[in-house]
Amino acid sequence: MTDSSTHYNHDCNPQHLRDELEQFAELQKDQFLARSPVTELVHARSHFIDSLLHRLWRNFQFHEFPGLALIAVGGYGRGELHPLSDVDILILSQTTLDEAIGEKVSQYLTLLWDLRLDVGHSVRTVEQCIEIGSDDLTVATNLQEARQICGCEETFLQLEERIHATDFWPSEVFFQAKLDEQKKRHARYHDTTYNLEPDIKSSPGGLRDIHTLSWIARRHFGATSLLEMSRFGFLTDAEYRELAECQTALWQIRFALHIELRRYDNRLTFGHQASVAENLGFIAEGNRGVEMMMKEFYRTLRRVLELNKMLLQLFDQAILNNREEREVIVLSDDFHIRGHLIEATKPALFQARPETILDMCQHVAENSSIEGIAAPTLRQLRTARRRLNLFLVDIPAAREKFMELIRQPNALQKAFRLMHRHGILSSYLPQWSQIVGQMQFDLFHVYTVDEHSVRVLKNINKFNDPENRERHPICCEVYPRIIKKELLLIAAIFHDIAKGRGGDHSELGAIEAYDFCILHGLSRPEANIVSWLVKHHLLMSVTAQRRDIYDPEVVTTFAKIVRDEERLDYLICLTVADICATNQDLWNSWKRTLLAELYYSTQKALRRGLENPPDIRERIRHNQHLASALLRSQNFAPREIEVLWQRFKADYFLRHTHKQLAWHAEAMLQHDHEKPLILLSKKSTRGGTEVFVYCKDKPKLFSIVVSELDKKNLSVHDAQIMTSKDGYALDTFMVLDPTGKTLNENRHNTVRRALVNALTHMKSERKKKRAPRKLLHFNVKTKVDFLPTKTGKKTMMELVALDMPGLLAKIGAVFAKLRISLQAAKITTIGERAEDFFIVVNEHGSQLTDDEQQVLKAELIAKLDHHD
Repeated sequence: MTDSSTHYNHDCNPQHLRDELEQFAELQKDQFLARSPVTELVHARSHFIDSLLHRLWRNFQFHEFPGLALIAVGGYGRGELHPLSDVDILILSQTTLDEAIGEKVSQYLTLLWDLRLDVGHSVRTVEQCIEIGSDDLTVATNLQEARQICGCEETFLQLEERIHATDFWPSEVFFQAKLDEQKKRHARYHDTTYNLEPDIKSSPGGLRDIHTLSWIARRHFGATSLLEMSRFGFLTDAEYRELAECQTALWQIRFALHIELRRYDNRLTFGHQASVAENLGFIAEGNRGVEMMMKEFYRTLRRVLELNKMLLQLFDQAILNNREEREVIVLSDDFHIRGHLIEATKPALFQARPETILDMCQHVAENSSIEGIAAPTLRQLRTARRRLNLFLVDIPAAREKFMELIRQPNALQKAFRLMHRHGILSSYLPQWSQIVGQMQFDLFHVYTVDEHSVRVLKNINKFNDPENRERHPICCEVYPRIIKKELLLIAAIFHDIAKGRGGDHSELGAIEAYDFCILHGLSRPEANIVSWLVKHHLLMSVTAQRRDIYDPEVVTTFAKIVRDEERLDYLICLTVADICATNQDLWNSWKRTLLAELYYSTQKALRRGLENPPDIRERIRHNQHLASALLRSQNFAPREIEVLWQRFKADYFLRHTHKQLAWHAEAMLQHDHEKPLILLSKKSTRGGTEVFVYCKDKPKLFSIVVSELDKKNLSVHDAQIMTSKDGYALDTFMVLDPTGKTLNENRHNTVRRALVNALTHMKSERKKKRAPRKLLHFNVKTKVDFLPTKTGKKTMMELVALDMPGLLAKIGAVFAKLRISLQAAKITTIGERAEDFFIVVNEHGSQLTDDEQQVLKAELIAKLDHHD
């Protein structure tokens, strides 16, 4: 090509420019790590890109075309560029470009992409900008921040005049649109700043919340900076400094993240938190550096969010002029409602009498019309919070008000969430202040400890609503009849309060919960219940998911710890609320069924009396009688049923319902016993799909089955491994699909065929799967523990390992190699950790000897700690 536009001066040679960009990026990285002010670096990058674009503009001789201008928009328009920020530009003209200029513009943009700049671009006339911007909020917002880099100034001034005209997004329309936009963005992050992998830019309290304030202030007042906003009287000098300080803190974290990444991203993922913390100078043993950084980060987000809410209220009053016309409803001498916001009637109420902060929360609980705190009162609260020289719990009057509040039926609806958001819980309880922003380093939890605890309270409140009965049938039945609900709520507040301090958080929390109850005037028996709940808050979940709850011994052991039905009712509510507050996707029908079965089994045991164990033989006879009746109705002869069942051990009839027994027998009585039989339940069984395997037992059978199920992307949650008297496997696997639901019926035949084929040839080619990227950042050391048993006939083993693809198949291969027979398995995945429970016997059908246990342990660790 000989076109003059493709000839570059030496300064504009693409390779030379690429080198220049790389050198500048390296220089900025070095300056950042040497602690140069991030504000200077962010603006310096913008100036550098300005200069580069200007040079290229002249090189392409655009200055010879009248009416053409190069405009920076968006963040670049504000003069703020981080290392991986988009360079948003607008090539602006007064008239539509002809073909020759259009070709030149295309070559200009192509060169920018060749330089590996992330360029967001548009080529428009002034008229087109206004037309598109009038219909598109994002375009209109970007145009608000338009800044001329070079080219025709007159064209840019024409654009500015049109943008700032009152008919282009009137300020009240723009304000409402930005408010709605922010609400939707916050909802995407579950309306919390405390996600464990937050987005620096978009999370509630992130940079976007500061941008939203500046966009509205610019549109209505023409303020072009935070400083100018303060001059309009909306921010005090202290608040301006605080907002500027928060912006700088967020910029530092974003800059530290960007120098670690290759591609644009603002998510502070587990994989990058350690390197970002190190870049920022948070260096300590283990995870302490990350913990310190993230606590600072969450504190910053909370401050931004609080200032954002306060300023948006003030903007609302200034822009929509509706403060004065709102009706005032008197609540007490100290508070009234204006519109839907609560206001203090005295300017220094909280400083004079700090306990009145809790009076405000009580009003919020009692009045469903209150939606938040009025800006002047919020400002007063922020000042009082900073000036408190003791925790509110140390004020006797505050303790009385706290107990009044926790006994208020509607306190959970809004009051506690508001107390958390505005730092009132931190000001009340010293232990709570320690868990604010406390990280949880796993893939199981998605929230910080404080946010998780508040969500537990929110979930408990849901048990009052009959609409949640289908999702939480037991809790919606139990919770309304609990008389002293405050005991459950205090346990919820304290259940994780000792996390991050070392030691067993349940034990430490139980002691602190007891002391809290006594300090707040509860009786010793009441304090004992709360302390017991905190100490054992994981007991029900662990028993249901990691123990054989169909073993009467397991239920009896659990019931002995629980002791009475009152504690059982408290515990089921706390357990379910805790699981649901851990992770949005964690609760499913499988967990609901397990907990329900444990709850009802324990309730029966307590009512029967623990000294009266159930008659196992009677239960077996009952199951057989009902199953036999079903089979006879299908025209099976009693004799053929009896002959089949004589082959099976008592355990088989105890661990299956009569419907399962009939379903299995119907298929087995019509099946060629030389071939594998695979059954899949059409209806949900205990919240999952039951896969029943019947064939001649062989050492590798478990490994082959779980390997095939893994290939079909199904997760095994429970396995009952049984063998008939004549050496046939009667194995049941409970499986769920990746969404935690039962397997779609249209996949049944595919799964059945795959299992029959694998078991016929006793071979399953292991399909290697890549471990999910998130797992790569976690190191879970394989741990094997053997638990004591009362009978001494079987060996119980707990295994903790990284939840890698094909994990169960690997475990099964070790069992097969050592000729160990699996009797039962409970498979629990907790984020990146697999916490599995197995009941095994040796090749002679006996408990493993000490030597056999040690060999099994060594083989499993060697196999599972080697990640291929």
